[in-house]
Amino acid sequence: MFKGIAYSVLASVTFGVLYFYTQLLGALDSEQTFGWRIIATLPFLTLFMWFSGDLTHIKTILKRILAKPSLLLLLMTTSLLTSAQLWLFLWGPMHGRGLQVSLGYFLLPLVLVLAGSFLYGEKLSKLQYLAVFFAVFGVGHEIWRLGTIAWETAFVALGYAAYFILRKKIQTDHLGGFWWDLFLILPIAIFFTQTGDTPYLKFVEHPSLGLVVLGLGLFSAIGLGSYILASRYLPLIIFGLLGYLEPVLLALASLMLGEKIGEGEWLTYIPIWLAVLVLVIEGALHLLKQRQRKQQLELNIKQYSKRLGDDEEIGR
Repeated sequence: MFKGIAYSVLASVTFGVLYFYTQLLGALDSEQTFGWRIIATLPFLTLFMWFSGDLTHIKTILKRILAKPSLLLLLMTTSLLTSAQLWLFLWGPMHGRGLQVSLGYFLLPLVLVLAGSFLYGEKLSKLQYLAVFFAVFGVGHEIWRLGTIAWETAFVALGYAAYFILRKKIQTDHLGGFWWDLFLILPIAIFFTQTGDTPYLKFVEHPSLGLVVLGLGLFSAIGLGSYILASRYLPLIIFGLLGYLEPVLLALASLMLGEKIGEGEWLTYIPIWLAVLVLVIEGALHLLKQRQRKQQLELNIKQYSKRLGDDEEIGR
């Protein structure tokens, strides 16, 4: 559980950094940026998997494809689902729609919580119920305020949820499955790098752009790899609720990039930030209890060892 939480936090922080990082890619449009991101991420992801010991999953899925070719169609579906999300993640802040995209990440944990509860029978703690209440209030207020939700918001919330559920169903919810998702979309990514006027001349006009693209691949591999590992180690409900850290960071990044929260939007964001605070409190309490149990266990072992020593002395 702790390992999954650590991966989730690392992913959220990395995604927050990436929102700022997109500003360094101003010479490229969103389609070119998406293409280069996929190309640059794949080798770094492979290296990440080598360190984490997950390379074997690539070969395992290949064997499954050869044994059952229809699996390739399902993998192409998950590849399209995640690729569309990766494109939207970059497109949003580049076109002043970062807050709409971040709101989708606010809504996504609720969808995952509902999926975990109804599809997998997972249970919530009392504090998690409180976090869900705050989150429902915030998202509900936004839907009431607008009368609808932006397409970017709905696309993130429903598309990513479908992606994680499908991956669990076909048993590719590990880094090997994600590696195949990126590998299968590679031809489209290469095509996108060729779009626009003089695509390669931009690297001559901006000599540092090549290093920036490599950095994009590195951050993407760390963030996405950690995110996938978190989804593997955590129950869907816990994974979903921890996901609230990411949209808080994305919203803050959007604000720092010049976007603003309107007067009527505060009742959307404040309850959701409170939901994150509740989860932080629960996490701190959980770690405190673990520490107390460990200390109590060590004390019991010492007392038991002392009693054994006393019994031996009496026996002599």
